[in-house]
Amino acid sequence: MGAAMKATTGELRKQLIEEIIQLHTDGELTLGMAIRRLRLEVTGFDQETFAQMCGMSTRALYQLETDKGNPTLSTVDSILRKFGLRMGLMAAMPAHRRRVIAGERSSVSQIVKGEVVNRKVTHAISRGAKPKGTAGNRPAVGTSRKIAKKEAQKDGPTSEDDVSQ
Repeated sequence: MGAAMKATTGELRKQLIEEIIQLHTDGELTLGMAIRRLRLEVTGFDQETFAQMCGMSTRALYQLETDKGNPTLSTVDSILRKFGLRMGLMAAMPAHRRRVIAGERSSVSQIVKGEVVNRKVTHAISRGAKPKGTAGNRPAVGTSRKIAKKEAQKDGPTSEDDVSQ
């Protein structure tokens, strides 16, 4: 009977993991919520015990589970691997996934803003390049004005003053 119980427990854990994966994929669970459910429902460990197993502080685990922390990819990956999972890519929303499967190509900006942007910029961003002169997510001082001025020049004159130039 012990082996049957272990098999059932293993099967139940597998079903729980698959359910949590599906809810996360469907956007019903954030990454933090998914990790919390995995910890509680699959292992039954409290935060302190699980944090020690993962080599992190209880506070860091709490922040991760409440989507307040900023964990490294390696931290998230090591937690997921404890459940036989690994990080991967997935479409942001089911509607976008259907468009991709149907063969429609969308640039990053079309998905985010619903408009087309310069293909060179989109291509560079998709390769992981950062715009020149950036510090983190903020443009360097004066960069925004320079970009706006260049865009205005590309689009053509917008006032009588521009025509005379």
